[in-house]
Amino acid sequence: MTDAQETAADTTLRTTGGGPPDDVEPAPIPLLEPREGIPPVVADADALDRVVAAFAAGTGPVAVDAERASGYRYGQRAYLVQLRREGAGTALIDPVGCPDLSALGEAVGDAEWVLHAATQDLPCLREIGMTPARLFDTELAGRLAGFARVGLGAMVENVLGYALEKGHSAVDWSTRPLPEPWLRYAALDVELLVDLRDALEAELERQGKLEWARQEFDAIASAPPAPPRKDPWRRTSGMHKVRRRRQMAVVRELWTVRDRIAQRRDVSPGKVLGDAAIVEAALALPATTQALAALPGFGHRTSRKQLEQWMAAVERARALPEAELPQPGQPLTGPPPPRAWADKDPAAAARLAAARTAVSELAERLSMPQENLITPDTVRRLCWEPPRVVTAEAVAEILVGYGARPWQVEQVTPVLAKALATR
Repeated sequence: MTDAQETAADTTLRTTGGGPPDDVEPAPIPLLEPREGIPPVVADADALDRVVAAFAAGTGPVAVDAERASGYRYGQRAYLVQLRREGAGTALIDPVGCPDLSALGEAVGDAEWVLHAATQDLPCLREIGMTPARLFDTELAGRLAGFARVGLGAMVENVLGYALEKGHSAVDWSTRPLPEPWLRYAALDVELLVDLRDALEAELERQGKLEWARQEFDAIASAPPAPPRKDPWRRTSGMHKVRRRRQMAVVRELWTVRDRIAQRRDVSPGKVLGDAAIVEAALALPATTQALAALPGFGHRTSRKQLEQWMAAVERARALPEAELPQPGQPLTGPPPPRAWADKDPAAAARLAAARTAVSELAERLSMPQENLITPDTVRRLCWEPPRVVTAEAVAEILVGYGARPWQVEQVTPVLAKALATR
């Protein structure tokens, strides 16, 4: 057992009530340097071949992390990939210099990947050819085990007793060359990930939840890529202020132009034009370039050419015929918003209230967030269109149809069937 694993055993007992009282807990140990030092950044084919060979020869799970440049660059591509495996050490790979890491994915074969908040990193890893056959998500494991704080730093501290420095999480990872402090931070992010995995696996097994976690991990690993979002312009911050269809058209036109510019420049859309400025223009519906320039977000730093570009988008929206204006809201593919249930279907509203209470009480008994026990959307759909005859079998069939895992069906079916049957 490593020093970290020994610490994990002690700390897991402490966080679950088996250790000394809080006032005598030892202070976390600062984790300042990777065990083997900061590895060189892999940015060419020869160096990548050596890493591939080392990780193919390694043993056990593979710790994986990725750094993006959110808020700086367009999209969510990876700008650094960190990996660690027993016998191979830590590798820092530059996906700009090595854009195809499929050979590395193949080299580790069906080894389990250990990620923290896997759903955040898997899309950008898939883009560079890395897709796990099996995974262990330490953030999700922490949720299922009942930890109140599940960020990587909090988990490493609470479970393993080490303090991670997290000051570089929001930097521009597209920067080249990457500064040494950033590389140290990146290497440390995978330093104890396998140790954390081992401690959480032991805790989940102690709580009788390990099989539940495995089903969740399998569902993440086997999930297809998310489809493109329909009408992404509707997610503009402040969109709730925009009521009229003509104003919505302005948001759509400005958002579309901004997105095209941001993609061409490879910068975050917010650096081209802020959401607040888009909403201001939509509410004001300016008739001239001068009126547009007077609005917040279109100030003195905006060039004449840019102003004309934004004004042209506004004018296109103003000129649209009524039939081509966007409709308010998005087409519903399920039940209406719960706030409308009392008027539309009081019986369904009563079912939903009872079901939510039942799920909340069960989640509290199981020491996990309600949304991990069963998704709120699944509960809403079940309550809006319950089975004609409420039986445990009928409820379980509906839950399976909505994608609930076997462990979820087993846990929530009895309480949901009871809630539906009494309303």
